[in-house]
Amino acid sequence: MREAAAAGPSRGGAISYVAINVLTVPEGAGSTLEERFAARQGAVDSAPGFEHFELLRPLEGTSDYLVYTRWRSQEDFAAWRSSQSFGAGHAQASGRPEGARPAATGSTIWAFEVVQVSDGPGS
Repeated sequence: MREAAAAGPSRGGAISYVAINVLTVPEGAGSTLEERFAARQGAVDSAPGFEHFELLRPLEGTSDYLVYTRWRSQEDFAAWRSSQSFGAGHAQASGRPEGARPAATGSTIWAFEVVQVSDGPGS
């Protein structure tokens, strides 16, 4: 285990910014949400400052999906959120057919600063 300030997750000591989008997904809509994310897989990868993405499916304790993204800085995340790429992708509702309902009915952003990192062997 190491302090992020001493040895950050991907930039040799810099502290990353994590944004977690908590998606409220109605019962039975999880597979639709996953399909729509799969249709846009990699769309954020070339954004300046982007480091990591994970879509997390709930197993127990909640029905909310989590969209985990890690960025070089809060400014990079904010720039991506105001970018044409973000706007175009979300305007298309991630591949939603015309007339189809949204897969998520609510969204909350949680923001974090990475302060400690631990990687398993071979990472």
